[in-house]
Formats: sequence, C-alpha cells, structure tokens
Amino acid sequence: MKPLLGWLRTNRTKIWVGAVTLLLVFYLVVSFQRSVLLLTDAEAVAKAIGAAYLVLPVIGAWALIRELLFGARTEQMARVLEAEGGLPEDNLPRTPAGRIIRAAADQEFEKYRAETEAAPDDWRSWFRLSCAYDASGDRKRARSSMRDAVRLFRASGDALAR
Repeated sequence: MKPLLGWLRTNRTKIWVGAVTLLLVFYLVVSFQRSVLLLTDAEAVAKAIGAAYLVLPVIGAWALIRELLFGARTEQMARVLEAEGGLPEDNLPRTPAGRIIRAAADQEFEKYRAETEAAPDDWRSWFRLSCAYDASGDRKRARSSMRDAVRLFRASGDALAR
C-alpha cells in the first residue's frame, strides 16, 4: 500500500493531466458526433450550425496535442538537465503558506537573465530563465521562454540523442 501511495504522490500532476485529457477527449468526441448529426439534418440552418460546431473539436484537438507535446518536451529537457546537474536549485525562501518570496525570486532572476544574454543560443539557459520567470510569478514570460528553450532543444540535436 505504501509504494502505491508514494507512486501516487510523485505522479500526482501526471494523473491530473491524464484525467483532464480524458475529459477533454470525451468532450471533443461528443462535440464531433453532435456536429455530424447536425450536418446530416435536412435543414440548412442545422447544417450551418453543424459546420460551425465542427470547428470546436478540431481546434480543441490541435490545442490538446500541442500542449501535451509541450509538456513532454519540457519534461525531456528537465531530465537532460537533471542528468547534467544543471537544474536550478529550489532554495528560495518561502512564506509560511509555501509561496516563494517575490523579492528573493527577482534577485535570483537577474542571474539567469544574465546567463541567457551571455548564451542566447543555449536551450539550457532559456530553460533556467523560464524557471526564474515562473518563480517571480511571470507565467506568460515563463511559458514564452520555455517555448524558446524547446525550439533550441529540438534544433540542437539533444532531443534526438536522448
């Protein structure tokens, strides 16, 4: 029982991602099925609604695939950095509630910004910069930096070597 609980704790995020993915796939299948039903109706208005409704599952499937690939590539890069000993340490001070103290994160951020400016073609520096943005609470820039890291990672050949 203890090994199962330990596995559940360590894979909590993956379990939630899997559950949300299954719910989204179910929604996409039902949406697609409803749009096909509307397309087969004799009424022109129903056909138009069915055609418009068909766009939702297509966009949803595209977004789902894109996000799952982004997550898988991010995890792959983290494993590479961990093996190299290059992951940033999570040693920032926290509030009693567990949140990172913003001033400390902003101070640590400058180190990673300078590293990225010195090596703009290194996916490792962009990965660490993304982590620093995330710790500072800037999720939009963190995601953008991670996209840059993924692009450079795929171009570097490190993705194929693993």
